Amino acid sequence: MNIENTQSQMKKGVFEFCILSIIRRGEAYPSDIIEEMKKADLNLLEGTLYPLLTRLKNADLLSYRWVESPSGPPRKYFSLTDKGLAFYAELEATWRGMASSVERVINTEGEGTREKGGEGTAVDS
Repeated sequence: MNIENTQSQMKKGVFEFCILSIIRRGEAYPSDIIEEMKKADLNLLEGTLYPLLTRLKNADLLSYRWVESPSGPPRKYFSLTDKGLAFYAELEATWRGMASSVERVINTEGEGTREKGGEGTAVDS
């Protein structure tokens, strides 16, 4: 099994939630979203972000407005719609529940069916 592929799939699974989280804090320009994701070690490329933003906008979760730029073409700033805010709230509740459950699983010691030093065999009583 390829670890890089598995790691990539895990990251992709949370990109939408992270992007919505960034936009929820206030209007966001795509390059700012990319920069914030990079700071969190979630490297997101424009080729991944723009289709995601379009899909979220087409689902009425995002809206945008054009802002004139002093250096170049107008910029598109995204914000959450009311539907997007409700969607985000559901995702956040789901994330918090999943994160808590995963933490319990990975931090539980000595409660599995493996014997110490064993190969995963269950012990019958």
